[in-house]
Amino acid sequence: MHKVFISGSMRIKNLDRNVLDRIDGIVGKGYQVIVGDADGVDSSVQNHLLLRQCNSVIVYCSGERPRNNVGNWEVKKVETTAAPGTRAYFTAKDIEMAKNCDYGMMIWDTKSTGTLNNSIELLSRKKASLIYINKAKEFVKVKEVEDLENLLKFMSESAFNKAEQKLKIREKIASLKNEQGSLF
Repeated sequence: MHKVFISGSMRIKNLDRNVLDRIDGIVGKGYQVIVGDADGVDSSVQNHLLLRQCNSVIVYCSGERPRNNVGNWEVKKVETTAAPGTRAYFTAKDIEMAKNCDYGMMIWDTKSTGTLNNSIELLSRKKASLIYINKAKEFVKVKEVEDLENLLKFMSESAFNKAEQKLKIREKIASLKNEQGSLF
């Protein structure tokens, strides 16, 4: 069974019809959905999956219990030594979801570094992701480093600079290109 990791920006509370249709397609194909426990996209996706009576869902959380699990689905607790509430603490579950999925679908506000990092994490694992640019109302596929570079063009300069500071995006891109180049 295919597993789809769905995540997105905490600032996005309402899912666009395009996203809901994609989620319905994933559910309709019988794929398993793995989703986080955060507010925003995670909880909105959970609410939609509950509405669709989807049972093939696993909710990932860092620590003992999820912040959100509206459907009382199976929970995957991710152990981490990072301090509770820190970026590293919550990133631990995202890394596990990236490891355990086949594909990713992200709903992005062009600012969230967590969502961007999830796409980079998937790309580093040779897994494709489909990113919905919420403002532009369009999907962007990220399968290659060049796709990631095109995705970054949706960011404002200040959002990119903040992401560069937090994630070291230029280093990650150089590393991915080096890795990709060494395959040939």
